[in-house]
Amino acid sequence: MARILYKEKVLSKNEELAAEVRERLATRGVFALNLISGPGAGKTSLVERTAAWAWGRVRTAALSGDQATENDAVRIRSAGIPALQITTGSECHLNAGRILDLLDAPELAGIRLLLIENVGNLICPAAYDLGEAAKVAVLSVAEGDDKPLKYPALFQRAELMVINKLDLLELTNFQLDQAIANARKVAPHLEVLCLSCRTGQGLEAWYQWIDDRLDRS
Repeated sequence: MARILYKEKVLSKNEELAAEVRERLATRGVFALNLISGPGAGKTSLVERTAAWAWGRVRTAALSGDQATENDAVRIRSAGIPALQITTGSECHLNAGRILDLLDAPELAGIRLLLIENVGNLICPAAYDLGEAAKVAVLSVAEGDDKPLKYPALFQRAELMVINKLDLLELTNFQLDQAIANARKVAPHLEVLCLSCRTGQGLEAWYQWIDDRLDRS
């Protein structure tokens, strides 16, 4: 019982901070996406591709979460946008407090689009609101097509599921239609995009989805 009450207290405090983040981002006109996936699904590659697309179109920055190293932030900066690394140590997710602490960083000044790359984990990050406008679940064909059934909370809370590494589909046993059906079984509202960050296949639909959401925000 004590453990449950502690978890509820932690999540309650996080909700308060997330509301503050959301209000401050809205005041600045910033549209924020929280990208969540297991390790290796291609979140960083998706952010890199988005950074290249955003150049000259919309001012964009990224926050990248990992337990250690600044490897992802370095990659994202090389793609052309400011990026701050959030090193979480033993924590397996980002929380709203960490986002709030960085909102006044010079790298985020004047931006319109904020890409938050969460720690690679399908479970813990789904429970924490970061003040984002939308969660995006990233799945790759190198994983099981039953992931939405095994980890439903993420897909239920996400607005969009991106299935990445489409170029590897023929090399795997991943069933694309089954993965989408499984996701819609636990989250009927879920939008789905299939793409390959390596080849560029399907990325235009991703960019259009962002454009549409920017217009509505």
